[in-house]
Amino acid sequence: MSTAIVTGQPVPGSSLEHDLRSLGFDVRVAADAAEAESLLAAVPADRRVALVDARFVGHPHALRLGLTDPRFPLAAVAGAVTAQPTARQALTRAVARATSAPSRAVEGGAPALAVDSLADRVAGALEADGDAVHRPELGSLVATVPAEPGAREEARRAVAAVDEEAVRLKSAVKSRDGFFTTFFISPYSRYIARWCARRGLTPNQVTTASLLTALIAAGCAATGTRGGFVAAGVLLIASFVLDCTDGQLARYALKYSTLGAWLDATFDRAKEYAYYAGLALGAARGGDDVWALALGAMVLQTCRHVVDFSFNEANHDATANTSPTAALSDKLDSVGWTVWVRRMIVLPIGERWAMIAVLTAATTPRITFYALLVGCALAAAYTTAGRVLRSVTRRARRTDRAARALADLADSGPLANAVRRVFRRGLPGLAVPAVALLGGAAVVACSALTDFGGALPVAGALVYVLTSALAVARPLKGALDWLVPPVFRAAEYGTVLALAGKAGVNGALPAAFGLVAAVAYHHYDTVYRIRGNAGASPAWLVRVIGGQEGRTLLLTVLAAVLTAAQFKAALTVLAVAIALVVLVESVRFWVSAGAPAVHDEGETA
Repeated sequence: MSTAIVTGQPVPGSSLEHDLRSLGFDVRVAADAAEAESLLAAVPADRRVALVDARFVGHPHALRLGLTDPRFPLAAVAGAVTAQPTARQALTRAVARATSAPSRAVEGGAPALAVDSLADRVAGALEADGDAVHRPELGSLVATVPAEPGAREEARRAVAAVDEEAVRLKSAVKSRDGFFTTFFISPYSRYIARWCARRGLTPNQVTTASLLTALIAAGCAATGTRGGFVAAGVLLIASFVLDCTDGQLARYALKYSTLGAWLDATFDRAKEYAYYAGLALGAARGGDDVWALALGAMVLQTCRHVVDFSFNEANHDATANTSPTAALSDKLDSVGWTVWVRRMIVLPIGERWAMIAVLTAATTPRITFYALLVGCALAAAYTTAGRVLRSVTRRARRTDRAARALADLADSGPLANAVRRVFRRGLPGLAVPAVALLGGAAVVACSALTDFGGALPVAGALVYVLTSALAVARPLKGALDWLVPPVFRAAEYGTVLALAGKAGVNGALPAAFGLVAAVAYHHYDTVYRIRGNAGASPAWLVRVIGGQEGRTLLLTVLAAVLTAAQFKAALTVLAVAIALVVLVESVRFWVSAGAPAVHDEGETA
């Protein structure tokens, strides 16, 4: 429940109280600032509360954007300010300051307001106290407190001149979507989102429907029949439509939640990788073993995402964040056709799923995976090269927060931490990613180029433990240190793929697929915790599942001492154990009160 305190004398003909009630607010009226302060103190501490000027004129959606978004503890538009329960104390202090100085916006000589509005004074006082007050972009929407009757009539005409529903529908769509999504999905999915909103459906329900549709698509692909492949392609596109709809519904209705953040952050990967498994099962029914290709596609796609995550976190709050390459990129984005070419080159989720769906229906799983691997490899080369150029030409000082995020993304375990304490000074400059790359290449090569059961992969893994510890021995603030986490992902996942492929027994690669999926879930979960400013996964979890270097060493030892059949069983046991541990902890976190209420936009659709 939320409470809105309307301050000042009600204006004849105003629909303000009706608009607030339609947004779910219990409306109370205060004749002056002193009464507003008393009413505020009487509102239960577990309620959102808003102060709204009785003279407010504007669109209901402007109020919705300013007063109901659950992601921000404090928010404001002209003539209105709101606080969630966690920010109530800050609001109470600001109201006390504003009521004691009614003629000023804030203390300390701040400019006087054109209209003496308690809500605006309170918002100014909050900002003067250093509290972050979210002010949404309203675009053509109107939100104002007119000073004179003439200005009020002009504001009402401005409200009537804008199609509020059209603006609301347009704002439900992400501004930077991919070509396929922008021109083939969003023109109608936004209306599906509105249909869902009007029937009380939530984004979480649509997200779940998208997952179920994708799982049914994977099941159709697993039949191995042409009809099954055609149905799988159609259902995969339907799942993607629902995937777009859930985010648009969240933006349309401002329904964001902690559970929604978790579902949205993880289901895209679950859907895509489950579909890979379905294709591999369907191919096996036709006598074609493509599990290595399916696992390779999952490894490549996950490493691509880690490149994105690491680069963005490394430069999240870098100072002097300038680069000639970035300037050129911005210039290209100002030329119409280059925008779409550049967005399509990176093979975002919309283009990728459309390609997979069409190839599934028209060709074979093997051809689908070949096309996917080639497309993702080219996209990875393009994006990584551009980010490397940006990094080496950028004069930026990385912050402690960025270094902490990269260290968390590295997922170093007890072995690396023990070795790191021996090499406290670490490595200089470009030696950090170079050593990480050499160590990763060594363990993957030793696993892929020798017969199963040999000791050489163990030696390569020991070298990798040493190099991975050296790479993180000091804070990751170098120009290319953001490459360290994706190199670690490629080394660990590549070792699993190589060892399972060399085992040469039926079921080893599917077991390896399950293990990589479980570990990748842990890595994605870490990413979204960091994005929500909630910190990384707990240290105990990283210790329990061994860290990336510990798991890599363990796998090479198991391959050396077990038979191929026993190794397959060990992969299965590890996959189940890691999946259970990380899923239980992840569910506990994302449904807890401390999880961030953030609807993450995730990968460009």
